[in-house]
Amino acid sequence: MNDRENPRPEPLPPELERKLDELGGYLVWRIGTNEAEDVLIVRVGLASHTPRFNELPSLRNVGERKIEELVKQGRVRVEWVE
Repeated sequence: MNDRENPRPEPLPPELERKLDELGGYLVWRIGTNEAEDVLIVRVGLASHTPRFNELPSLRNVGERKIEELVKQGRVRVEWVE
């Protein structure tokens, strides 16, 4: 793979990078698949909404190889948990 195929992203401005790092401390996430679809599901939400994660359908654990496979196939869904 060369730089044309996978260009490096531009660096973030320092203030934005600091704010994103700070926000990351308030987020929780779960990654897995469900029984109905062969899609990688990434659930993200604020730590204050952690109980809501338990109300959602369960996710099955998934190994690194399967994660890589689904990402390469574009089979990823991100869900914001409120």
